[in-house]
Amino acid sequence: MIPAGFPAILAAMSTETEEFSTHQKALAINLDRGIYGTVAEIGAGQEVARWFFRVGGAAGSIAKTMSAYDMQVSDQIYGKSGRYVSRQRVEAMLDKEYRLLCERLGDALESHTRFFAFADTVAARNFTGTNDCHGWIGLRFQTVPGGEPNDVILHVNMLDRTNLLQQEALGILGINLIYAAFHTPEFTPDFLHELQDDLNSSRVEIDMVHVSGPALEHLDPLEMGMSLVHGDLALAVMFGPDGQLEPPNEVIRKRSVIVERGLYQHHTEIDPEVLASAHRQLHRELPDPEREPLPLMELSVNNLREGTNIDRDEYMRRLRAITAPGHWVLLTRLRHSYNLTDYLRRYSQQPLRFAMGTSTLAMLFAGEYYAQLPGGLLEATGKLFADNVKIYAHPMSPEAFDAHMTAAEFDSSFLTVIDDGDVSIEKMELQRPLGLLFRYVKEAGWIVTPG
Repeated sequence: MIPAGFPAILAAMSTETEEFSTHQKALAINLDRGIYGTVAEIGAGQEVARWFFRVGGAAGSIAKTMSAYDMQVSDQIYGKSGRYVSRQRVEAMLDKEYRLLCERLGDALESHTRFFAFADTVAARNFTGTNDCHGWIGLRFQTVPGGEPNDVILHVNMLDRTNLLQQEALGILGINLIYAAFHTPEFTPDFLHELQDDLNSSRVEIDMVHVSGPALEHLDPLEMGMSLVHGDLALAVMFGPDGQLEPPNEVIRKRSVIVERGLYQHHTEIDPEVLASAHRQLHRELPDPEREPLPLMELSVNNLREGTNIDRDEYMRRLRAITAPGHWVLLTRLRHSYNLTDYLRRYSQQPLRFAMGTSTLAMLFAGEYYAQLPGGLLEATGKLFADNVKIYAHPMSPEAFDAHMTAAEFDSSFLTVIDDGDVSIEKMELQRPLGLLFRYVKEAGWIVTPG
C-alpha cells in the first residue's frame, strides 16, 4: 500500500525541482492513479519495467510486463517478422499489447484512466562485442481517458561499451519517454530533449522519430529532425524524398553512397547536375551494383566555414529548400568531410563518392581548417580517402567559381587557375607543397572529373 503522504510529497517535489531524476519520474508515474499500462521488452533485459518495480508502487501503474525473448514465442505472440529488431516488430508489439489492455480493462477503467503500452526490441552488446547495437522503442498512449491513442516510435543507437551500461541507458530512456508523454502540456519538437535527462548523446543516439495521433500529428518531421541534431541527441538524421525521417542504418546499409555537402545558403547552390553527373560516373565504375547507389545531400549545422554561428531558423530554411525537390537529405553535426566518411562507414563499406564543385574541392585543401589534428592536412586527407572513397569534382564556370569563393570569404591565394573556360581539376594548380599533395591524390585516382 502506498502511504497517504506520498502524493503530497511528490507534488511538493514537482514544484521545487525543475528536472526529475529517473527515480522520481518512475515514482511519479506509479503514484498517478490515472495512468495504467503494459511494458513489453525484447533484448537488453527488462530495464524499463525494472524501474517501476524498483521505486515501489508499481501496482498503481503497471497492468502487465513481459518479455518474449525466444523467437518462436515472439512470432506466436506478435506474428512473424523478417527481423526482430525492427520497426515492424515494435509496432506489432504495440498493436497487440494496447489492444489487449483496452479489451481487458477498458470497461472498468476507461472513464478515468489514460492507458499506455510501451515496447522495445533492442540488440544490445553481444558477448564478443561485434554486433550493431541499436533498437526500436515505441509508446502508444492516451492524453485523455477514452481518447484516441498517440504513437511515438524511436530508433536508437546504443553507444555504451558494455551490455550492462546499455541496459541501464535503455531503462532511463524508456522512463523519460513515458514520463514526457504524460507530463508535457503542449507537444513541440523540443519535447524530444526531455528524453536525454540523465543521459547524453555519447550513450544513446536517437536518429529517427515518428509520431502520430491527435496530440502529435501537428509536429513537423523536419522540425523534429532539426531538434534531434541541433539539440545534440543525434550525430545525424536522414530524410527521405517525402520529407519523413528514416533510419540511416537501414537506408545506407551495404549501399554505395554519393554525397554532396553544402551550405545551401542560396537556391543557386542547388545544382541537380552535380549529383546527376556523379551518379553517371559511378555507374561507369560499377555498372551492376547489388543495391542502387544512394544520392545524398548533406547539410551540417556545424560547418567548417560557419561553425555554430547560424541560428536554427536559418538552418530550417535551408533544410526545407533542399528537401522540397524530393532529395534524400542527411542533416548532421559533422564538421569535416572526413567525419562524414567515418559516419557513413558505420553502415556500409561499399564505394563512397563525394560530389562537389571545384571551388569546394579547393577549400578542402586549406590547411588552417585542420589545425586541431596532430597530422594537419595530411591526416585529414588520409581520413577522408579511406578505403574506396573518391571525390567527383564537377567543373564550374569561372563566374560561379569566383562567386562561391567570394561568398565563402575564402583566401584562394594558394590556388591558380590556368587557361580559360570551365574550372576543372586539370586547370587547378596549388602552390608547393600543397601542389604535390594535390597531384598525388589526382594521380592515385581519388579525385576524378565526372564524365
